[in-house]
Amino acid sequence: MKILFLTDNFPPEVNAPATRTYEHCREWVKQGVEVTVITCAPNFPQGKVYDGYRNRLFQREEMDGIQVVRVWSYITANEGFLKRTVDYISFGVSSFIAGLFHDADLVVATSPQFFSAMSGRTLSWIKRKPWVMEVRDLWPESIKHVGGMQDNAVIKYLEWEEKRCYEQAAGIVTVTDSFVREIKEKGIDCDKFAVVKNGANLELFRPRQKNQVLLDAHGLQGKFVVGYIGTHGMAHKLDFIVSCAIQVKHADVHFLFIGNGAEKSNVMAHAESLGCTNVTFLDSVPKDRIAEYLSVTDVALVPLRKTDLFTTVIPSKIFENASMQKPLLLGVDGEARALVEEYGAGLFFEPENEADFLAKLDCLYTDRVEYQQCQEGGARLAKAFDRKRQAAAMLEHLKYFAFQS
Repeated sequence: MKILFLTDNFPPEVNAPATRTYEHCREWVKQGVEVTVITCAPNFPQGKVYDGYRNRLFQREEMDGIQVVRVWSYITANEGFLKRTVDYISFGVSSFIAGLFHDADLVVATSPQFFSAMSGRTLSWIKRKPWVMEVRDLWPESIKHVGGMQDNAVIKYLEWEEKRCYEQAAGIVTVTDSFVREIKEKGIDCDKFAVVKNGANLELFRPRQKNQVLLDAHGLQGKFVVGYIGTHGMAHKLDFIVSCAIQVKHADVHFLFIGNGAEKSNVMAHAESLGCTNVTFLDSVPKDRIAEYLSVTDVALVPLRKTDLFTTVIPSKIFENASMQKPLLLGVDGEARALVEEYGAGLFFEPENEADFLAKLDCLYTDRVEYQQCQEGGARLAKAFDRKRQAAAMLEHLKYFAFQS
């Protein structure tokens, strides 16, 4: 079987879409599938091409048996709706052109955004092969819910294209059950859905001793570290976390933020304006070093802005931190909360509720029995969502959609 996969995020980028796609494709190759990934030059989230790469019209490499084709795109930082949209459109066009020259039994295109899905849809029509849309976010709804843009003609056009993609795909693979319900409400055929939630690489993310070199380098020896590793964007409401940090009464509690994004400078400025001394900001780290940095944390922070849309998501960092048995401090209601509470992997706080956040943090700090129970729950959650198992499940769904079309 030959799969042509379109995604604008791929390693060495370290965000959730890049990791999910790479780890799934790697497992499919082991099962004898020929996988070609069309992506762009790695640049997320700062909009700067990574060392060793150039933003060329076309370049090819092999990564763990995956044939990776990188195409030109308009590159910009992960900020500003208009520039990002131009970025997305340019990748959609370039990926379509490159895809014309590659055989496939099945085309898979992933969102957000769905200009790559539109590319996959058009390639499917030209090649007379089925295509599957992977939905990792409800886009463009998420733009509206984080305040990026209000309802207007552009949004309505994007919503129209979104529904066309759903209608014309041979299959739709989502990362949450809630996404299926949301999409079905748009009138989409219920027989074309499959749910493959995110997971963790249990070989990479496993319990380990704290990295003493990192503790020394960042002044974290003897600290109870509350860690956040990921994009610093509008959706994550990290300024709220900083506002809470200055109110923590325990002198040895320290907040560690690792990553980049559109809101990072604003969050850092907010911390400075409050005079926070218990907060440290670091830039993104390579994927193969994330586990080392997670090792120095005592609690994993998973926050999102308070909005109904985010009750449908399950942040991928839940799985990686659970795999390392880091108790979760979860500020995401809905399906994510239900998952974490089902396995007992952490404590939920109401998003943007300072009193609740501080109370739940204090519980994890003071109650060693609760803390240990969350560690054990994390181990159970991670085992249930082993990335290898999730990849195998998705491959079975893809085969079904390919041969039912």
